[in-house]
Amino acid sequence: MTMKIGMSFAAALLAGAACVGAGAQVTVKHLQPNEKSAIADGVWAGDTLYLSGQLASPVTPADAATGKAAVYGDTKTQALSALNKIQALLKAQGLDMKDVVKMSVFLGGDPEKGGKLDFAGLQASYLQFFGTKDQPNKPARSAFQVAALAAPWALVEIEVIAVKGK
Repeated sequence: MTMKIGMSFAAALLAGAACVGAGAQVTVKHLQPNEKSAIADGVWAGDTLYLSGQLASPVTPADAATGKAAVYGDTKTQALSALNKIQALLKAQGLDMKDVVKMSVFLGGDPEKGGKLDFAGLQASYLQFFGTKDQPNKPARSAFQVAALAAPWALVEIEVIAVKGK
């Protein structure tokens, strides 16, 4: 019985989606940072901008002459850097943090904290952009601890979805 209800519900959802999408045309625009990049910075689909995950920029760049690796900082520092990059990408598209409707945050364990997640560090940076007097909007948000991120030094990756209001 449950299977039949589930199947019927799924079929109804698909049929409804087909009817809604049948006459709608959505303009899609890819934001390519450069021709060598493997991914787009983001993709516009109609009035919705999907930004790719952003990693931190180095606090101290690598020094090839001395062989010193770049320094990226702790979770709070990396989250602040990623959020600043997101804000700049949004601004370049005529949007701002108030337009963010969904945020996904991927957190690696911080070696300085014994490999534990530093959610407080993330939250400290997040609260500089969302729920403030000047920008009270808060997006829906998910945060996940992951085994590792694409860059071995990365502790934070943040992706957002923003919508251009009418």
